[in-house]
Amino acid sequence: MSSLQIQQVLAEMRALQARASGVADVGAGVQLTGAPGTDAQQVDFASLLKGTVDNIATMQNQATSLAQAYETGDKSVDLTKVMLEVQKAGLAFRAMTEVRNKLVDAYQQVMNMSV
Repeated sequence: MSSLQIQQVLAEMRALQARASGVADVGAGVQLTGAPGTDAQQVDFASLLKGTVDNIATMQNQATSLAQAYETGDKSVDLTKVMLEVQKAGLAFRAMTEVRNKLVDAYQQVMNMSV
């Protein structure tokens, strides 16, 4: 995942946070209050989450293929690049796991609310 993709994911997370709190996202120039009849940008959380999971899976597959290429003796693969890709994939996976844990915790709290 490049730094541009990371920045994009962070911006989307901030936009979702702003939308959840009902605040307009001034930095993006788009009002995210979600009031009916406004031109608020619709953010599809499911597709955002699926895209992120797919990107992380791709990162892990690339890191695995680089590691296998290095292990088989491919001279075009540098050990430094292999280690960086493996670390980035691991970090992205841990971050995704933390997000999943927070979502599960939020779901459980909502389900335990008394009506």
